[in-house]
Amino acid sequence: MRSAACGAGRLTRRVTHARGAGRSGLGDLIEASALNSAGDAMVTVALAGTLFFGLDVNQARGQVALYLLVTMAPFALVAPLIGPALDRMRHVRRYAVAATFAVRGLLCWGMAGAVAHNDPITFLPAAFGVLVTSKAFGVLRAAVTPQLLPEEITLVTANARASFAGLVASSVAAPAGAGLAVLIGPGWVLRIGTAVFLLGIVFAMRLPRRVDLPDAGEAPPPAEAADAGPAKPARHWRTLPRVGPVVAEAMQANAVLRALSGFLVLYLAFLLREERFDPVSHNLALGLLAAFAGAGGLIGTALGAWMKARAPRLIVTATLGAVTAVTAVSALFFGLWAALAVALAAGLGQVLGKLSMDAVVQREIGEEVRSSTFAVTETLHQLAWVVGGLLGLGMSIVADGRVALAIVAAALALSLGLLLTRRAGAHRRVRPEPGAPIEDAHTRMRAPG
Repeated sequence: MRSAACGAGRLTRRVTHARGAGRSGLGDLIEASALNSAGDAMVTVALAGTLFFGLDVNQARGQVALYLLVTMAPFALVAPLIGPALDRMRHVRRYAVAATFAVRGLLCWGMAGAVAHNDPITFLPAAFGVLVTSKAFGVLRAAVTPQLLPEEITLVTANARASFAGLVASSVAAPAGAGLAVLIGPGWVLRIGTAVFLLGIVFAMRLPRRVDLPDAGEAPPPAEAADAGPAKPARHWRTLPRVGPVVAEAMQANAVLRALSGFLVLYLAFLLREERFDPVSHNLALGLLAAFAGAGGLIGTALGAWMKARAPRLIVTATLGAVTAVTAVSALFFGLWAALAVALAAGLGQVLGKLSMDAVVQREIGEEVRSSTFAVTETLHQLAWVVGGLLGLGMSIVADGRVALAIVAAALALSLGLLLTRRAGAHRRVRPEPGAPIEDAHTRMRAPG
């Protein structure tokens, strides 16, 4: 057993440190991302056991809706507070990453006590705190990735490797946590999550010192400021960073994909609890749904690494178009396999779109406001997921699968049409000056990195 564990550890280290990632420090960030996802999976399993499976359908709807509202309402403050704060903490980024693990470890321990004493007043705020600090880790990981990028790989490949490690870790941790929740209860799963997060502190502190930039208080060089767009970096905590059309387009497309994910997760989960698709039982159908959604994420990560994301804007648009087509076909032939197919497509689209959007932000946005921009994207996507989830909860009461997916397909088609129309209009409005090189108008705000 010990030799097998050591062998698995050596294999994991070779994979995460391949192609210069070990030399640059990217490998340590990938391993920290894996622990982050494993801990989050433990929390998700504990929440599911407490809010979903432990109650009947009607009670579960109310508890899930309450949880979504609790997590959505304060998120309006996450972008203006967390992003600028992380921008000012560029000189202590390693400690900031470690702090996201430490805070979640303490909150998990508090949630475990709240579960044991049936204390929702403590449980829900602690769950919200775990969610916010998880998003803060995502912001920091995306912001420091360009500083750790080896010459051998591209930004999206680096993002894909970190996401793939996280998906593998969560795919292992989630079923293990589910089994432990049945055997010893969700409270102990949260305590194990505490240990995972505390281990993450060690990997965070192993990041190279160069992620702690010494010039956090200095203004960017004139050339960099010019490349970052016409807007100056926001310095007030209530001022959100402005982004150019490329980043705005990627954010909008990903918000649509995130809303779709939130809708499908909750709509299909409650649908499969209420309707039986013979000869498959309710629990087996829910397990298949989770497996197909996870497989979609793994496929999306692999595709992101394989395609290198040389044209991330094209990938985002193509992903949205493909998901729209799959949803429309699933509406026509709705059944268990159609539900699984659309879950697979949604998981693939969410991950592949996110990888491409991260590359766009890392390439287009200057270092001085990169954390703020990622905080905005994370907030937008969380709000989109919650809104989609609430719509899915409501739709699970009034509409069957065929009608619900038809409505979703129409909404996706409308979003895709608006995106393409705006892009065509932007190309028509911009004309290159005589003698100037022809370039895409959206690339004019591209920043180094």
